[in-house]
Amino acid sequence: MVKKNINNINPNKANSNLVLASEILPNNLTILPAAKHPIFPNMMIPLTFSDDRSMQIIQYAYENNNRLLGITLIKKEDKSDFWNSELYEVGTIVKILKITPLSENAFQMLIQGLQRFTKIRTAWKDPYLTWKVKYYYEPEYKPGDELKAYTLSIMSSLKELLKKNPLFQEQLKLILSQVSHQNPSLILDLVASILNAEAEKLQNVLETFDLIKRSEKLLILLKEEIELVHLQEDIEKQIESKISKQQREFFLREELKIIKKELGLEKDDKTAEIDKIENKLKNLKLTDEVSTIIQDELNKLKMLSPSSPEFNVTSSYLNAIADLPWGVYSKDRVDIKKVRKLLDEDHYGLNEVKEMILQFISTIIRRGSVIGSILCLVGPPGVGKTSVGISIANAMNRKFFRFSLGGMQDEAEIKGHRRTYIGAMPGKIMQSLKRCGTANPVIMLDEIDKIGNSYRGDPASALLEVLDPEQNTAFLDHYLDVRFDLSKILFITTANQLDTIPRPLLDRMEIIKLSGYILEEKIEIAKRYLIPKQLEKHGLKKKEINITEKAIHTIVDQYARESGVRNLENQIKKIMRKVTLKLTEKKGNYFSISDRNLKYYLGKSIFTTETLYKKLIPGVTLGLAWTSFGGTTLYIEASAIKSKSAGFKQTGQLGDVMKESAEIAYSYIRSFLCNENTKHKDFFNQHYIHLHVPAGATPKDGPSAGITMALALHSLSINKPVQNNFAMTGELTLTGKILPIGGVKEKTIAAHRVGIFELIFPKENKNDFEELPDYIKKGITAHFVDYFKDVLIIAYK
Repeated sequence: MVKKNINNINPNKANSNLVLASEILPNNLTILPAAKHPIFPNMMIPLTFSDDRSMQIIQYAYENNNRLLGITLIKKEDKSDFWNSELYEVGTIVKILKITPLSENAFQMLIQGLQRFTKIRTAWKDPYLTWKVKYYYEPEYKPGDELKAYTLSIMSSLKELLKKNPLFQEQLKLILSQVSHQNPSLILDLVASILNAEAEKLQNVLETFDLIKRSEKLLILLKEEIELVHLQEDIEKQIESKISKQQREFFLREELKIIKKELGLEKDDKTAEIDKIENKLKNLKLTDEVSTIIQDELNKLKMLSPSSPEFNVTSSYLNAIADLPWGVYSKDRVDIKKVRKLLDEDHYGLNEVKEMILQFISTIIRRGSVIGSILCLVGPPGVGKTSVGISIANAMNRKFFRFSLGGMQDEAEIKGHRRTYIGAMPGKIMQSLKRCGTANPVIMLDEIDKIGNSYRGDPASALLEVLDPEQNTAFLDHYLDVRFDLSKILFITTANQLDTIPRPLLDRMEIIKLSGYILEEKIEIAKRYLIPKQLEKHGLKKKEINITEKAIHTIVDQYARESGVRNLENQIKKIMRKVTLKLTEKKGNYFSISDRNLKYYLGKSIFTTETLYKKLIPGVTLGLAWTSFGGTTLYIEASAIKSKSAGFKQTGQLGDVMKESAEIAYSYIRSFLCNENTKHKDFFNQHYIHLHVPAGATPKDGPSAGITMALALHSLSINKPVQNNFAMTGELTLTGKILPIGGVKEKTIAAHRVGIFELIFPKENKNDFEELPDYIKKGITAHFVDYFKDVLIIAYK
């Protein structure tokens, strides 16, 4: 409907003569909000609208208000309802000269500003917002000298602005040539209407009725506009200068390339890349399969443009193949005595481990290959698994590379990504060969017991091909898609425990167990390796610090009882840091650390020997346990509460297996007392039994505490303590049979560490104990038992 009415407007009527300023203007004026900037009097400008309500207001004013309309700037826009926005109270009455449709939903209105008006009050809101207004007529008098000066200054500034900004230059020149400085209000409105200042500042000019003040405000806006143009020019000059310099350098480089190419001094990027790849391949011993693939890819590369994405993909692939050590091998050290010497220099103790490694290396020397040989070093943290791997590489004169499998969940990290993916790259195995530069390095796969899996694949399954001697002679990386012989690589894996390693993977490895160190070994390691190493790292000299052997003994016993030596090294670092601080502060030149002043450097001791009972009471026994961090000792405590009926509960965060062991021990001892027909046979019928395994916050599990729990219950039932200073381990059955356990070495070391020298083991573990090194068995009295009755004989002797 609106479109139809606008189209029906007589265009001849729209082009009628301009109204005179003296024409009588209406007291009530229909208002149209302006969102961007205010309209100034005396200006003829086009406005474009596309919303229905604006079209309706303009049509209403055109037909009913003698084509007169009030336009005022929005002061605060209402986001939810535009037509309810707050408006400034000063605006401009305009004459609608012409309305031209632009499209189905848009039209253009040509208007001429007439006079300023001020709102008196709102006359009505329906159908359209109408104000009762008061008009401001510019005074008709000859301008004074001050106003003339302002006017001339404004015109001068405007001319300067037009020089800088040629936008609408011709039109403004024409207008300025026709406007006299004798009509300052017209000049001020003209200048204000063409400025790009903020709408609020222009509205302030519109609301200023006094010509002097208006001139002053307008002149300030003009100066700001000129400053902005100057700043814009400076920025453009800087950018043009940079671009010109870059373009000049670019053209010079291109010219230099052409000159060098003509003289034969330089090749283009494509030729240089191809030559680089071919030079890499010259001295490599490639298989027929690889040679064929490389030749095909090189021919393809020669046909491609350097700007093509396929060129970079092909180039990266060829470089990845060329960077591999095809047929490049380091020469193995064949002097076994030299190998033994190097291992002894790098590691103290571990005689059994070193002997197994020497046997392993001697076999490699005899055979000339490592086919079928993958080592797995198992032991708690800090016992030297990684350093043993480095020592093996040094002893054999091979390159060493290590990467961790802990938390790895994507099999592509092992076997590479397929080249169809963006950012594809070879797997870790191929990358390690590239970095080592030889095809027979020692590669350590660390933390193999912590490997994961996810929807992206199972890395453990991918490792089967890597570690399988029958398959790794022709290992196929997904990215390279050519076969590479991994059989000359010596793979060494490390783990804290074997339980979490997949069985098919475990079957392909030879297990070497590294148990924890005893106190005497740790003292020697600290003296020979850790202290000299930390002296060098902290910039200290032997004449500045001395750690006595007694102090080292105390550190090991009271601050670093764990199986490895990592925490021991950390405690030594602490001492070194405090000494370096004192030396820097010049509080001394020499420091002796003894067991007396050790507390000052390390603080309160973490472990104390008081953890052992000085005298055992009925119901308390000492057991031996194995953890992923090595062996440890733990007490079993049993308590009886008088009750009308039997009852039994266990506490101490016990796992399912250990709970079952406790139930077996409870049932066996009840049965044992009844069968023995002693005076204590009714003890369990009359008491509620509580079995506790300290510490309560530490989870525990496993069957090896069976005889320890049974002995605690037996001791409680007959109210007789077992002898002091002995510990035990063994799995118990319901018939009293004692089954073998694991971790004999770790448990023996744990007992040694806390000063327990009398131990009870299952009879079937006798061979395991006898195979232990003499320095671990030294001072230990071991009893081997087959049935629980044998335990009682030793416990109460």
